[in-house]
Amino acid sequence: MEKPINSISLVIDGKQISVPSGTTILDAAKQVGITIPALCYHPKVSRSGACRVCIVEVGGTLVTACTTPVSGGMEVITNSPYVENMRRDLIDLILSDHPYDCMVCQKTGECELQELAYKYSIRNPVFRGERRQYAQKDGNPFIDRDMEKCILCGRCVKICDEVQGVGAIDFAYKGFWAKVCPPFEQDLNCEFCGQCVMVCPTGALIGKNWVARGRYWNMREVESTCPYCGVGCTLSLHVKENEIVRVTAKEGRGVNDGLLCVKGRFGYQFVSSPDRLKTPLIRRRKGGDLEPATWDEALGVVASRLKRVKEQYGPDAIAGLSSARCTTEDNYLFQKFMRAAVGTNNVDHCARL
Repeated sequence: MEKPINSISLVIDGKQISVPSGTTILDAAKQVGITIPALCYHPKVSRSGACRVCIVEVGGTLVTACTTPVSGGMEVITNSPYVENMRRDLIDLILSDHPYDCMVCQKTGECELQELAYKYSIRNPVFRGERRQYAQKDGNPFIDRDMEKCILCGRCVKICDEVQGVGAIDFAYKGFWAKVCPPFEQDLNCEFCGQCVMVCPTGALIGKNWVARGRYWNMREVESTCPYCGVGCTLSLHVKENEIVRVTAKEGRGVNDGLLCVKGRFGYQFVSSPDRLKTPLIRRRKGGDLEPATWDEALGVVASRLKRVKEQYGPDAIAGLSSARCTTEDNYLFQKFMRAAVGTNNVDHCARL
C-alpha cells in the first residue's frame, strides 16, 4: 500500500497553494504560473543554486528557490524590490565577466543570460574589473567551445555525469581561475552526444555545424524521427531554405525525452548530400553500368528476377533483409511479403542497414 503524500500549504506572492512535501519553492511557484528566473537550474539534473539568480524572500531572508524545500506556513515573495534589486546585481556580476558580442553570437535570441539582461534592463554592467581570457581550442569535431562565455552554471558538468554517465568534464581550479574542462585538461573521454550543448544557457557551447548558418527565428521547426537505429528518437529539425541547419530534441517528446546521441544530433549532413540517389538505378545488361529508371521499371525488374530465382532454385534460395530504422508497419508488411508471397522464412533485419 502506497504511503499518502503529505501536503504542505504555503503562500507565494499572495497565492495560497498546497504542494507535496519535498517540493522546492521553484517547482511550487511553477504550479501557480509564477516564473522564477534561474541560470543553473535544469529539470534533468540535480540542483546546486550556483547562479543564485533564483533568490526569493522568505521571512526577510534571501534563499535560493531551486534548492529550498517548502515548509508549512511559509510565505514567499518572488518579486519584491529587495529581491529584484539583488537579482539584478547578481546578473550584473555575471555580465561583468562576459563578452559583449551578442550581435554576432550564434546564441542570440536563445541565450538565457541575454534574456535576463534584457528583462532587467542591464545596458552597461556596473561592476568592472579584469576578465577571464582563454586560448580557444578547436580540437572538438562537433562542438565549438568559447570558455569566455561560460558562466560556470554547472549544467554541462551535471548532465554529462548524471544523465549521460560519462563524466568527461568537471570544474577545475578556484575563484577567478575556475573553469570547466576535462580532467587535468587532457583529451576528454567524450561521446560527443551534445547534451552539454543542449543545456548550456549561453553561447559557451555551440554545435560547429550551426555556426553562421542563420538565426533561429529564420528557421522553421519540423518534427521527425531519427533514421539511425531502431530506437526511433524524436527529432526537431531546424530548417532554413529547405536545408537542415541543426537538430535538437524536445523534453517530453518521444522515447528519448530530449536526449540524442552523436549521430542523431550531428549526423544530418547526408540529407543534403548531392551523392544521394534521386531515382532508381538498374543494370540493363550484364556487366553494364547502372542507369536511371522509373519506379515501375525498377520494381518490374526486381519482381521478374525474384520470380526467376524462385522457379529455378526454390523459395528458400531467397532471403530478405529489412532495417530496424523502418516503421513497425513497414517491417510487418516486408515479412508478410517474404512469407506469403515469396514463401520463405529467411527474414532478418539489421539496425545499421
